[in-house]
Amino acid sequence: MEIAERGEGEMLHYEETEDDSVSPTDLSELLKEGTKESHDRAENTQFVKDFLKGRIKEELFKLATVALYFTYSALEEEMDRNKDNPTFAPLYFPLELHRKEALIKDLQYFYGEDWKEKIECSEATQQYVDRIHHVGQNEPELLVAHAYTRYMGDLSGGQVLKKVAQRALKLPSTEEGIQFYVFGNISNAQQFKQLYRARMNTLDLDKNTKERIVEEANRAFRFNMQVLDELDKIGKSLAEAQDGGLPVHDGKGDLRKCPYYADKLGNAGPSCPYQGTVALAKQPLVQLMLAACVAVLAGAAAWYMM
Repeated sequence: MEIAERGEGEMLHYEETEDDSVSPTDLSELLKEGTKESHDRAENTQFVKDFLKGRIKEELFKLATVALYFTYSALEEEMDRNKDNPTFAPLYFPLELHRKEALIKDLQYFYGEDWKEKIECSEATQQYVDRIHHVGQNEPELLVAHAYTRYMGDLSGGQVLKKVAQRALKLPSTEEGIQFYVFGNISNAQQFKQLYRARMNTLDLDKNTKERIVEEANRAFRFNMQVLDELDKIGKSLAEAQDGGLPVHDGKGDLRKCPYYADKLGNAGPSCPYQGTVALAKQPLVQLMLAACVAVLAGAAAWYMM
């Protein structure tokens, strides 16, 4: 891979050469082989399978965007912290890769200008975030595992998810709501991924550290799958609410703050008063009783006014 020098804020230029020889002991190859099973499991989570089939509700997509925002905020904070650390510096590509600002645009699109007041970090996402901060502050040589797992996936399968989301949710052709998937400063994703892997192989790491990085990458996959499983549970609760004749959440604030959905996700708590009241009011017997009460009150009011 041939790389042209760039000035600050300039786009990186690169071109593929005929032979980028790699060794089985190179970090890129160890990660590729060592995370293959985790990668397959992540692709086969119910959330991803439903997503690829276009079965994704906007409310669920919004929550997925929230999870990504907290994840990338943590990851990019730690990358900035370690941008001069020799165990990570060659992989520091803020202009090309950083996603936080793109995610903010997506959250503004879905939640409005006061988006910060309407979101919160879920339990599964918080565990992932905590691990990223621990690595960045205590074991920075492992940070490459989290960067590799997220960004390489975004430049690969993430581009497929972008098209599915745009079509399924009928999002604007101007790519509002899916800015996360838009890498405007990467002209060729395949070549950039080759560059990134080549840079990974230049890191001066011993065998033990490489093994720890592969282990950490598998851990990153597990964190991602826990977040996806959490979203899948929320998706099922949405379906149950609709199938049971109950209205979905009214959309004000965070979906997960509604006690009904919290209960469906395994957190003890009462049913959502809003949904319970409306559902009860739909019952024929209750409607008849309400009508009778109204008639009695109307008669009493008429008598009083005479």
